[in-house]
Amino acid sequence: MGFNPLEEKGTPIDKQFRNWQEMNVMPIDKESADPYTRTRVILMNGIEIEGQIFNRQFSRHCNDHELKKQLAATRRIEQQQQKHVNWLLSGEESTLEVTLGYEQVAVDLTAYLARTEPDPNVKAALDFALLEDFDHLYRYANLMEMLENKRPEKIVGDLTEIMPGRPTISEHIHPFDTLRMHYDRNTADILTKLHVLTIVSGEQQTMNYYMNVGPSFIEHIARGLYLEIAQIEEQHVSHYESLADPNESWFERLLLHEYNECYMYYSCLTSESDQRVRAVWQRNLEDEVEHLRIAADLLMKNEGRDARELLPDELPQLTIFQSNKAYVRQVLASQIDLTADETEYVPVSELPKDARFFRFQKMVNADGYVPSQAVIEEHIQNKGRDYRLETEGSHPVERLRDRNAAAA
Repeated sequence: MGFNPLEEKGTPIDKQFRNWQEMNVMPIDKESADPYTRTRVILMNGIEIEGQIFNRQFSRHCNDHELKKQLAATRRIEQQQQKHVNWLLSGEESTLEVTLGYEQVAVDLTAYLARTEPDPNVKAALDFALLEDFDHLYRYANLMEMLENKRPEKIVGDLTEIMPGRPTISEHIHPFDTLRMHYDRNTADILTKLHVLTIVSGEQQTMNYYMNVGPSFIEHIARGLYLEIAQIEEQHVSHYESLADPNESWFERLLLHEYNECYMYYSCLTSESDQRVRAVWQRNLEDEVEHLRIAADLLMKNEGRDARELLPDELPQLTIFQSNKAYVRQVLASQIDLTADETEYVPVSELPKDARFFRFQKMVNADGYVPSQAVIEEHIQNKGRDYRLETEGSHPVERLRDRNAAAA
């Protein structure tokens, strides 16, 4: 039998509060840390932030004072967990170096979830956005080499390739076309529910990060790139959050959030190579087991539903950071020219000339200035060609092999 957090004994809630020294941890070393240790830290920060956002919304829609007190207690603990996790990142990393870490999360998390996703509709959504985040990694890598003269491969290692994805210029779609059909809460596999919640958490924190750090740059070209990609991240959050069943109750969602935190901390724990960071995952897992118990009790008290009827006897297939080069290349070769039309994915070439896609593209890409294109054009002008990290051969899409022109 595998790990079942419902059967484990967690740390009592009143023993979970941490002092300042415990939270103000020594960061990982930017030079020697495994790239996937960094991605786990970034992702778990996003998981904790999503827990905060959900908990606060639940509390704001609740008029039961005793329930609000329980939510406040777990919320405070999870705020401390978030600090404990996020403070593992090194202050020696520049904003662009951190950004490459965020995009490596987006690429390898999305690819792994797509590879293991049982719902074809959710898998298609993951594949679609994967190619867009893959392109963002390429654009930011070129910006970093141009502005800071740093080699992006020092961040991603040899684990994730860097080359054009679906060009960012063509990713901008009308808001109506970002919404998908949701899974059915009664029939969906638990892995599907966890995947959706996990990818929403990751994309949401990326959106928020770019929204806030973009104006900190002096260089106009950098400000423009963060501005443009932050808008795509907003599309991705809308895209992914629409996959969740809106009929899930507040207590059901609370249970799912706490279960996902147990699931993700356990996933990190089993794959972490840094023993000091592994201890953080272990401690937070023990806290989350107790949070899950509280959520299960609240579900039973308020809805008369047993959490064991909603959750499996053991954790499903774990979410692990690993290299996905072959899978990304496969999706690039088969889906590079897709866009969204209502809830479907269609080749751009099959859209009518008056399609909403073309009208929206004309509005946002007006006057010929598109930051994501300008970054590549300026890099080519300064260094002779774009930056790439192609470890598995030439680009799988022939028209994107030219390193002397910005792909569109």
